[in-house]
Amino acid sequence: MDLFNAYCLAALVGYLLGALPFGFLVAKGKGVNIFEVGSKSPGATNVRRVLGRGPGNLVFLLDALKGAAASGWPLLAFEGKGYVFWQFGMATPFGFVHFNFSQPVEMAVVGLIAALVGHSYSLFTKFRGGKGVATTAGGLLVLMPCVLAGALATWLVTFRLSRYVSLASILAALALPLAAFFLGEPPILLGLATLIAVFVTLRHRANIVRLLNGTENKFVKKPATPETSRT
Repeated sequence: MDLFNAYCLAALVGYLLGALPFGFLVAKGKGVNIFEVGSKSPGATNVRRVLGRGPGNLVFLLDALKGAAASGWPLLAFEGKGYVFWQFGMATPFGFVHFNFSQPVEMAVVGLIAALVGHSYSLFTKFRGGKGVATTAGGLLVLMPCVLAGALATWLVTFRLSRYVSLASILAALALPLAAFFLGEPPILLGLATLIAVFVTLRHRANIVRLLNGTENKFVKKPATPETSRT
């Protein structure tokens, strides 16, 4: 399989997987249009606020599985079969360095990026969607589990101290490239971590404005009513 076709296949499968609107479907099964209540987001946080822990956790799991599937299937299908896209070398202050990029890893990265786009701009819901946190987590569990562990620790500490899901998600996303760098991940995965950090942060720009204005709602254990839900 050549470079162009492999990229196209990974992108198409990744987008379609990511576009599956599980948050919308779970809420619809409960008689709720998730785009009309709370923050109007089909993400797990809003579903949990509006419908409770069970539906919210289910949506998080399903969205995470989308990311894991989008990045995992190329590794299962092609790993160990000798496919190589391209090789190159470059001179650095530390000597001449060779880079080899394999087809499975490249396809996995493209697939996860496409899944994030599909989740955020789903063709099944008029190009509306969530912020991609759960989908990112599922994909990184396959590609960079140790990096994901660092981001998860950041999320847990931030959420415990602040009770802001949005702030925890933003800082966890920003922790991804730092963890990838210090753990010595290859350039392609470091680039992926950086791109995800930027993407997730931009998707939270409305939350950032509310955080700066002091109007962002904190997460509470009791499900909030549609009128009071904000994130």
